[in-house]
Amino acid sequence: MEEGKGIEDGKINKFSCACAIVASMISIIFGYETGVMSGAMIFIKDDLKINDTQIQVLAGIINFCALIGALCAGRTADYIGRRYTISLASTIFLCGSLLMGFAPNYAVLLTGRCVAGIGVGFALVIAPVYSAEISATSTRGILASLPEIGISLGILSGYISNYFCGKLALNIGWRVMFIIATIPSIALALGILKMPESPRWLVMRGHLRDAKQVLLEVSHTKEEAQSRLQDIKLAAGIDLNCNDDHVTLKQQTRGKGVWKELLLRPTPPVRWMLLAAIGIHFFEHATGIEAVILYSPRIFKKAGVKSKDKLLLATIGVGVTKTIFITISTFFIDKAGRRKLLLTSVGGMIVALLGLGMALTIVNQAHDQKVVWALWLSIATCYLYVMFFSLGLAPVTWVYSSEIFPLKLRAQGAGIGVAVNRATNATVSMTFLSMSNAITIGGAFFLFAGMSVLAWIFFFFFLPETKGKSLEEMEQVFTRGKKSGNVDIELQTENHVSRLTI
Repeated sequence: MEEGKGIEDGKINKFSCACAIVASMISIIFGYETGVMSGAMIFIKDDLKINDTQIQVLAGIINFCALIGALCAGRTADYIGRRYTISLASTIFLCGSLLMGFAPNYAVLLTGRCVAGIGVGFALVIAPVYSAEISATSTRGILASLPEIGISLGILSGYISNYFCGKLALNIGWRVMFIIATIPSIALALGILKMPESPRWLVMRGHLRDAKQVLLEVSHTKEEAQSRLQDIKLAAGIDLNCNDDHVTLKQQTRGKGVWKELLLRPTPPVRWMLLAAIGIHFFEHATGIEAVILYSPRIFKKAGVKSKDKLLLATIGVGVTKTIFITISTFFIDKAGRRKLLLTSVGGMIVALLGLGMALTIVNQAHDQKVVWALWLSIATCYLYVMFFSLGLAPVTWVYSSEIFPLKLRAQGAGIGVAVNRATNATVSMTFLSMSNAITIGGAFFLFAGMSVLAWIFFFFFLPETKGKSLEEMEQVFTRGKKSGNVDIELQTENHVSRLTI
């Protein structure tokens, strides 16, 4: 059954859109923390007199702590609900931002970064899950990708903050950059409480009357709301003829036992879903985006840009590019489909990374001589890489992993994917400078190009299309061809069929 098919006709419900936008504010805060650190590192290094190793630890530790937050977020979201989990995440962010803003030394700054990291883990899991669960099938792609737009807007805001706050006194500017993040944190912690709970979480807890009321608000008609409720009840194992306001589910476990179903005794479809979620999250960062987002001032400096103002302005260009193209991609994700965007995106990234690696290698070999065309090629290919990343891999990663798991497994399954995402992100951000010194900065981007080739192959063979499928139909998408305990994967495109067995 397709959720509300023929009723909604692809129109976005205003209330569900408002819910997704509010939830995406948590991603804006996270994006700001990422973007602002890019420029703040320049000033922190001068003010606190720390070395490159300490800078790498400061940059990457947020992701290791986010891994912890991500693994806790799924169970928390199943226990207290999606809405209160978002409020909790914003409160954790608030504490981390205050610690960083008033840090008297490196140790306190690092502690604040760790606290903020836990909030990051919660945010990256819960915002896409809430947005996906509140939206209808035909608009799920655009609404579930709003958190990624939020991250891009946050990164751009962080870059702009770098530029203006960088003009303040050395020991004040970088602290103001972090304190700014407390304002949206407070607004979100209070604002999200005015939003409704996810109807799917309400059904999972047996609150049918409350779920129906929410669905009436986020649907265009009563018929659409009833159709969506029937699909969710079916997925939760509730009798379709049950009209009680509240039912007690036999398997109402508040999230207990989910990890066993995901990791120890997964069914073939769940095993495939987990493989897909882990793979797409791993490759999102193994292809090098964090190196560009976090270290773009250093990349441009290596390319030949020397002035701090020009470095920060060139970095703002990265944020602008990411925001523009991530916004454009949201209008295609429900029309073109997830697979087409992914494959096109990664293909373009491969070309851009090869060009960036070549340009930086030429600049590096020129030593003190300025190679103007290589400088401009470095900037152009850097922007091109961010453009292609933002058109597909960035939004699809979060939409895909938030929509493929069954209702009971969704929050914690998405949490495992995000944990892999953060671990990969941390590895890249904490090793990029060392890797650049070992194999040159151009060599590092050639390595990322190789990872992008592997990503394209993985996406082609292991990620089926989910466009137009309701959340309750996903198990069917990942069940095709199942036999003798294996998953016989059948991926269909317009011109051919590919099969693999795992």
